[in-house]
Amino acid sequence: MKTAERVVVVAALVAAVVLVLAFKRGGRTTDARPTASPTKGQAVEAGLPRLVDLGASTCIPCKMMVPVLEELKAEYAGRLRVEFVDVRENPDAAADYGIQLIPTQIFQDASGKELFRHEGFMSKEDILAEWAELGFSLARSP
Repeated sequence: MKTAERVVVVAALVAAVVLVLAFKRGGRTTDARPTASPTKGQAVEAGLPRLVDLGASTCIPCKMMVPVLEELKAEYAGRLRVEFVDVRENPDAAADYGIQLIPTQIFQDASGKELFRHEGFMSKEDILAEWAELGFSLARSP
């Protein structure tokens, strides 16, 4: 491989890492927007906090969220409600939630009140840390 080709490959890798880090760190916001009600046909499950991820199946950072959401859904079943809303298939949800950028994760208490929102990719560890910061213990009861 020639030196010029190596430089291009390294530059592309650096750019990819920068983008992932920007999505992971960027977009943290706690603005006090009105909380949208659950999407049609979805009632707030009594006693469970809720994580709503709004994105699209064709968006790269949204695709990166899929395994994170699946793990959370499986590991915290009965303690946390995890939902994905595709805003391209359901544009009304994007308007209802005031979505500006996808993916957006919205943290809600058991009554559906928005506590926090984050725009961009968010790791499982960061999601769990945010729930802890919000005062929610998702650990299993003994």
